[in-house]
Amino acid sequence: MSKSKINGHGHLLPEPHQIPAFMKDKELFWIDEDKRFMRQKNWSRPITAPSFFLKEKLEWMEKNEIERTVILNLSQLYCNGLSLENTRDAIRFQNDFNAEVQHNHPQQFTSGFVVQPLHLDFALQEIERCVEKHNLSLLCLPTHFLNSEGQWTSVADESVYPIYELANKYQLALEIHPYDGQKMIQLKDQFWRFHLVWMMAQTADTLHLYTLKDIPNRFPNIRTCFAHGCMLGQANLGRRAQGFDGRPDLFPDTKHPREAVGHPNLFFDTLVHDVHTFQLLKNRCGVAQIVAGIDDPYPLGEMEDVPNSYPGKVLDEAVEHNIITKEEQAMIWHDNVLKWLGESA
Repeated sequence: MSKSKINGHGHLLPEPHQIPAFMKDKELFWIDEDKRFMRQKNWSRPITAPSFFLKEKLEWMEKNEIERTVILNLSQLYCNGLSLENTRDAIRFQNDFNAEVQHNHPQQFTSGFVVQPLHLDFALQEIERCVEKHNLSLLCLPTHFLNSEGQWTSVADESVYPIYELANKYQLALEIHPYDGQKMIQLKDQFWRFHLVWMMAQTADTLHLYTLKDIPNRFPNIRTCFAHGCMLGQANLGRRAQGFDGRPDLFPDTKHPREAVGHPNLFFDTLVHDVHTFQLLKNRCGVAQIVAGIDDPYPLGEMEDVPNSYPGKVLDEAVEHNIITKEEQAMIWHDNVLKWLGESA
């Protein structure tokens, strides 16, 4: 009997009428009534697929034989740089929406929830609320956030450790995902460079610090997945190791980068876009640490309306190139996602 497919990286938008008026009034986030654009203050993005919304998402999942999807938070609602009041309003809306989706469709969706590390006391309260009240078990964090001094800071920073301590207590799964690269890097916003290049660098940067500081072993009950395969993090391992070996004086009280390779609590999704990068991911961290992730329904996800793309394409090509077996493909689609989520396969 074949195993069902679980998509470990998906996204969902609320219907326009589900977004409270204050979200638009404060320019935090809203969706046009005709559902053509999502908006936030001076930012907008076209809604490129019907499956951004619940009814069409369920139809899309059935069409592609995906039994269950992990819904991550919207990156636009990481709330980097927002006041405590606006952060509280936006994050509670996001988390309550995701919780409702999971509550109403427990077989089809596992929902994540998000907190903002800048506002630490509220973040800890929100973790408790989402776990105790909503029965959510997947915490989503940005790779970087704006600290109280206005500096961009990795979520591997020691100031975030109280969040990890509480997540460790609740034995949560974590998702670390990049965003806001154009605010961090002083370059012209051109040719989608912040999504195509700098988001990958953001994720690699946090993996670098996350492993140097031995966070997977400091907090052993947390299972952390890095988005988009952390593809630059995979390619950059040799340089990180060379730097550690060549200048040990720059790395006091840290662990060698190679010590975390293949760690059972570090996972990476399959959204790496080509089979050669997938082969590096497989060779680097092992099949057991890879989870299926489509990043639907964004055009940078494996979507069938993008030329030469469809859900699961990289995994199919990995089988065709004898990089993984059909049995390993099934593990990535099912068992490994459950292992990351803390459920039995």
